[in-house]
Amino acid sequence: MPTQTLGGKEIEVDEDGFIQSPEDWSEAVAADLAKTEGVDEMGDDHWKLVNYIRDYYQKFGIAPMVRKVCKESGFKLKYIYELFPSGPAKGACKVAGLPKPTGCV
Repeated sequence: MPTQTLGGKEIEVDEDGFIQSPEDWSEAVAADLAKTEGVDEMGDDHWKLVNYIRDYYQKFGIAPMVRKVCKESGFKLKYIYELFPSGPAKGACKVAGLPKPTGCV
């Protein structure tokens, strides 16, 4: 598997840039992953979304469905795409340090 320098350390990623070991995640890693998704600066709403997705994954072992993300975060889907242009599955989950969600292209 390829590696990338994220958060100042070499981290194993898949062909789409998703980190392979969620325990390698940190806020510094997330900030660098965000840049690969077209997000130059992580604001409060970015972190709210990323932290919700991470918490959900840690509790249930899967990424939350988009509908649940919208409901629980209070963000409309359109706004999530403004925060993460590649979308909640590819962009937000990647930045949150989750494995690539099933069905994610």
